[in-house]
Amino acid sequence: MTQRNLLLIVEDDPGLQKQLKWSFNQYEIILAGNRSEAIAALRRYNPSVVTLDLGLPPDPSNASEGLAALREMLAIAPGTKIIVVTGNDDRANAVQAVALGAYDFYQKPVDPDVLSLIIDRAFHLIALEQDHQKLLQQQYQQPMSGIIATSAQMQAVIRMIEKIAPTQATTLLLGESGTGKEVLAKAIHRLSNRASGPFIAINCAAIPETLLESELFGYEKGAFTGAVTQTRGKIEYAQGGTFFLDEIGDLPFGLQAKLLRFIQERVIERIGGRKEIAVDVRIICATHRHLPGLIEQGNFRGDLFYRLSEIVVDIPPLRERGGDIMTIANELLQRYCRENQCKEKRFSQEAVQALENYNWPGNIREMENRINRSVILSTNNTITTAELELEKHTDAPLPLNLKEVREAAETIAIKRALNYADNNVSVAAKLLGVTRPTLYGLFEKYGIQNLPRCQTEE
Repeated sequence: MTQRNLLLIVEDDPGLQKQLKWSFNQYEIILAGNRSEAIAALRRYNPSVVTLDLGLPPDPSNASEGLAALREMLAIAPGTKIIVVTGNDDRANAVQAVALGAYDFYQKPVDPDVLSLIIDRAFHLIALEQDHQKLLQQQYQQPMSGIIATSAQMQAVIRMIEKIAPTQATTLLLGESGTGKEVLAKAIHRLSNRASGPFIAINCAAIPETLLESELFGYEKGAFTGAVTQTRGKIEYAQGGTFFLDEIGDLPFGLQAKLLRFIQERVIERIGGRKEIAVDVRIICATHRHLPGLIEQGNFRGDLFYRLSEIVVDIPPLRERGGDIMTIANELLQRYCRENQCKEKRFSQEAVQALENYNWPGNIREMENRINRSVILSTNNTITTAELELEKHTDAPLPLNLKEVREAAETIAIKRALNYADNNVSVAAKLLGVTRPTLYGLFEKYGIQNLPRCQTEE
């Protein structure tokens, strides 16, 4: 039996236990009669699917013990599909269980054929999710790897990247620190006809001014003390590929003229050399600084700016990427669980609210650091606000136009419901109090698309 064929049945009635075990003999069955046995079995066997009777001892007449077991099981194994089984007049507790994170519910009396269909669907979903994880692991070989975007703002950026990538136009990426400028630069390179060539990056703010010129252009033997061999610069190493100048706004003024000549002529001279060297590269630059302001201050050459900005791509900060926050956060959480060899984890409700309400001054880089740290330091399978260090946050400003306020609020509510329901559209529609067709109409109205791990059917 493979791991995904393990089925844990949590039921206190011995007769029903035997009936269910006989009915589902196509699976490897594990039985538990109470919450403690269920938790022990979950920890030991890690089943993919669980059927959980909400009426468990010591108080089988109500659902308190079953709901407590549900919460504890989801905290230990968030990816487990739990199907709650309730009495025929206990729909309220069934809906509450689904809101807490149960995959589905079934009302007694038990019809093994119907319950088997729900279980089969849960195992099928597990298989789809495993395939999805494999695709995520392979995404680093794809042109847009590393870019996680569902918002309209970032979808527009991606469409622009796809248009400009096949050209030779010098491109300027503008955005706050941590918004992923280098990730987009690499995407342009991978989508271009230079993809088989090198991608060479240099950060103009990270190298002292006295060393930056030699790093860029290289030097001849004897050009200065310590120059004992001829050395090529980063520009030459990018021959036939893409040269990425990060933080171009911090390029020293004295080097700007030399860089301008290179961009215009596509030739360089090494320090101490007299020979012009032709270099065939695509140039991409990025900065978080306001270059027109630097030009006014006399700290940046206007002619260089115009050469660099044939195509300008504005990258929105994370706080303005409506709906992307939890999409990115969940993908990062899965990535860092894999990288740190941890069991799958999930965010608590309070953590989700804190992530969505935080202003993210450091953008995606800050989110990466917070989530990676929380995965390493967390003691259970639920990430809390304390572990994210996000107890204190500032609310992002809302638009003043009433139509925009309504649209923004509805978009946020829909995406929160989808996240809460693990992107199960039917459950999200129930939480929002609308029908599924209405919710699909809202998806189209607000451009909500490309939902990860989307479960559109029950």
